[in-house]
Amino acid sequence: MVPTHSVTNQAPPLEDHHPWRIDRSLKLAVAREGAEWAFPSLDQLSQRIGSPEVIRWGVEANENPPVLHTHDRYGRRIDEVRFHASYHQLMALSVESGLHAGPWADERAGAHVARAAGFYLAAQNELGHGCPISMTYSVVPALKHQPDVAAEWLPRITARKYDPRFLPAAEKSGVLFGMAMTEKQGGSDVRANTTRAVDAGDGTWRITGHKWFCSAPMCDAFLMLAQTATGLSCFLVPRWLPDGTLNRFFIQRLKNKLGNKSNASSEIELSDTVGWKVGEEGRGVPTILDMATHTRLDCVIGSSGMMRQALVLAMHHAKHRAAFGRPLIAQPAMQAVLADLALESEAATQFMVRLAAAYDRNTPDAVAFRRIATPIGKYYVCKRAIAHVAEAMECLGGAGYVEDFPFARLHRETPLYSVWEGSGNVIALDVLRALHRQPATAEVLFAEIREAKGNATLDAFVDDLQRALAEASQDEGQARWLVDALARALQASLVVRFSSSEMSDAFLATRLHGGSGTFGALPAAVDRRAILGQVWEE
Repeated sequence: MVPTHSVTNQAPPLEDHHPWRIDRSLKLAVAREGAEWAFPSLDQLSQRIGSPEVIRWGVEANENPPVLHTHDRYGRRIDEVRFHASYHQLMALSVESGLHAGPWADERAGAHVARAAGFYLAAQNELGHGCPISMTYSVVPALKHQPDVAAEWLPRITARKYDPRFLPAAEKSGVLFGMAMTEKQGGSDVRANTTRAVDAGDGTWRITGHKWFCSAPMCDAFLMLAQTATGLSCFLVPRWLPDGTLNRFFIQRLKNKLGNKSNASSEIELSDTVGWKVGEEGRGVPTILDMATHTRLDCVIGSSGMMRQALVLAMHHAKHRAAFGRPLIAQPAMQAVLADLALESEAATQFMVRLAAAYDRNTPDAVAFRRIATPIGKYYVCKRAIAHVAEAMECLGGAGYVEDFPFARLHRETPLYSVWEGSGNVIALDVLRALHRQPATAEVLFAEIREAKGNATLDAFVDDLQRALAEASQDEGQARWLVDALARALQASLVVRFSSSEMSDAFLATRLHGGSGTFGALPAAVDRRAILGQVWEE
């Protein structure tokens, strides 16, 4: 050992911690929205996620990305993606915890909230494996458009058994679903798709074309769009056929992504590939959007979870690191940054739980609320997560930028959720269309926001926003401004109603009427210490 190399003033690894137990806001929100019955299982999941073993799984899954094997050693085409053992461990933990399909098998009140809380906790370790978990959860509403197909596949989906074997679905104890929507020439404009499907006359279709992004190609089956004589339609395409032979599903390459390294994303070719129609022919986009709506919900949940992870990591460092004679956590400048990060995380958490609760209810108002609030959250929370994680990483200084620490991986992961399932303009225009075509959605949204009526600052902001809405909703150039304002109004309402007065006062003072746009620029009146005292429940 070099005699000068003694290590002092360093934070210990954040291990053997309990993300559920220290998160007071999450527990209160889950109970408030009817899922207190899930506390024991969430506590158990949290204990696993915060353990050194499961943290190591996340690191190893990212350090050992999946590998595509197009052929076996005899030259036969197999198109198999193989993963590190730690990836399979993460998948097994999430499936056994019901994050892939729990609400569809257990329809107790609050089931979607309970599942959202679990996905939020899982995001605080490693979210790359969450892609197939999310798509399997999300596929169920789309499959229900085709009852005969749903009857065959739903029992396999809802089984809490992770079975990674590359076998026909009928031989497995549980299955996972993926999705393939976009093509090279169209991207988000899926109506420009050129993939074609021809009726085989036996209840199946033959599909030929390409997909520019096929998420999680190791899954057992996929939903995808193809053109028929009637128009763009939705199809279920399995990897294996009922007779035990491989379907004609050719993986051309895996994407070399910025982050999300543990998860496989691919380009695929289809040539007389067998598929089963899902939903009405020519109505493929509305059918598959039932899946995309739920994956957008998971973008909000996952982004909120990563923000919480970033906040906890930054606070942990600040508690154990000293500079200029005092712990960082005791220094006013650092307190301002951490308190501001805490406000953003609090608002995102309240938003995601309230949004998930709307999926537990099928009343007209709940359906309308989730129709408009899901893309609002997908747009705003996912974008805020990128800046939030970058600022939290800065709290560690140069160490945060080093691959040995969790922030480098977290920093690469967050931008995905703004891109996945529709990038900013696509999502903002979706909100605009919903407001224009379904005016009732705006009424339901503002009714939710007005639940906090009586706060002068928020009331004035909402009054101005409602007056501006009529003009802004007709102008695509104002789409981002409008969605941004709606998101802040909804978050403010939730924080006023459900968070502490210190949190709500600070949020209203910093989020509704501009500000510098950087974290840590808090007004002097903000009680930084009180906010930080509420973030981490010992």
